[in-house]
Parts: sequence; structure tokens; C-alpha cells
Amino acid sequence: MEETLSDPKIESPISLKEIMEILPHRYPFLFVDKVVSIDLEANTIIAQKNLTINEEFFQGHFPGVPIMPGVLMLEALAQTGGILVHQKGYKDKSAVILNVNNAKFRKSVKPGDVLMIHAFCEYVSSKGGRIKGRGMVGDKIAFEAEISFALCDKNQI
Repeated sequence: MEETLSDPKIESPISLKEIMEILPHRYPFLFVDKVVSIDLEANTIIAQKNLTINEEFFQGHFPGVPIMPGVLMLEALAQTGGILVHQKGYKDKSAVILNVNNAKFRKSVKPGDVLMIHAFCEYVSSKGGRIKGRGMVGDKIAFEAEISFALCDKNQI
């Protein structure tokens, strides 16, 4: 899953405005600020979440030593995967998490960090699929996991 922005397969980055047209999530539950790169042939995407002390979850998740909850890191991965699935042609569907496997949390994510979410779509069909991914802060892995999802019609969620 090593991508570079100079790779000719990488499409243009996706802005927050475009993300909000793709995902049904809104603040405070939108955990992708922008898509840095996407390669539909390789089934990969890299998204970014900028974390500030103003995030609502930092107010209650270990005040004095705030860290991003692991479940929200997984949600950021799921949303990143949802954008990739949308770009692969499933535009009238929304991905709903079925299960999470092999989740490992390796580094705390704190205010001021930039969480880079790398996702790879192992497979997708009209019924669902699975993504693998990791979150990076700098050159350190913060988390990694596999997420299986169902694809549902957007109006049936």
C-alpha cells in the first residue's frame, strides 16, 4: 500500500466538500477531512484527519491527557473505505460495518496530530466487501484493522 502523489494512476485529491457529498456523516461524526490520493486500479486510498483540541471526544476521553478513542479511529477507516467504494462505482449505496477483525492499536492519537488513513479494498460486490487499513501519525502506525461491510441502498439506512 505504498503510494506516491507522483504516480500517474493517482487521481486528483478529494476535498471536504466532495467528501460531504459522498458520505452521509456530518460533524461531529465525519472523520475524514480530505482524500490525499486514490488509485482505483490498485484499490487504494489515503485520507487525512486533522485532530485539534476542539474535537468533542477529547473533552471527555481522558481530560488532561486526551487521546482519540480507538472506535473512532476504526470509524475513520470505515469512512475512508466508504469513499473508495463510492469511487469504484457504488454511488447509490452506503457501506454499513458488519464486523471488525484483527484490530490493533499501537500509538495514541492526540490533539495536534495528523492521522493519515491508508485503506485497501480487498473485494467489493453489490452486497458488500472488506477493507484492510492502517492509520499513521508521521511514520508510526497508530492502528490497523480489517473491516467487513454490507452495501445498502442509501434510502434504506
